[in-house]
Amino acid sequence: MKAVIIMGSKSDLEWSKKIVDTLKTFGIESVVRIASAHKTPLKVLEIIKEYEEDDVVFVTVAGRSNALSGFVDANTFRPVIACPPYSDRFAGMDILSTLRMPSGVSPLTVLEPEQAGLAVAKIFALKDRELVEKVKSYQEGIRSEIDREDKNILGG
Repeated sequence: MKAVIIMGSKSDLEWSKKIVDTLKTFGIESVVRIASAHKTPLKVLEIIKEYEEDDVVFVTVAGRSNALSGFVDANTFRPVIACPPYSDRFAGMDILSTLRMPSGVSPLTVLEPEQAGLAVAKIFALKDRELVEKVKSYQEGIRSEIDREDKNILGG
C-alpha cells in the first residue's frame, strides 16, 4: 500500500510534504516524483507504469493548467486524487482545469493536502481493517478537539 505523489514541478514540494505528513500519521508509505504532463508526458507514463501494478493510489499536485491529473487518470486503472495547490492568481479560477474533465477521465479532487492524505487512507481502508481503526481514531480526535474548544469558549 503506497501513495505515489506526482508533482508537476519542484515548486509543488511544500504542498506535497503536507500530504506526506498526513500519510505518515496513518502509516502509509509514499513516494514523491516530479513529472509534467505538458513538458515530460513520457516520463509521467513511465512513473505510472513503474508503480501501478502495486497497491497504489496516485496523488497529483499541479497548479495552473492542471493537465497532470487528467493525464494520469486517463492512463491508469488505479485511483487518482488531484490536489492542486491554489493561488490568488486568476482569482483561483485555475482550479477549473482540475474540475472539468473529459468523459472517461475521473480524478477525484481534494483541495487541501491534509484531506488528500485522509482520502488516500480511506481508499486503502477498504481492504485494511487496521487502517479502518486508524481513520476512525483520527476522526474521533477531530471531534474531541472540537468538543474541547467548545468547552473552552464556554469557560469551562
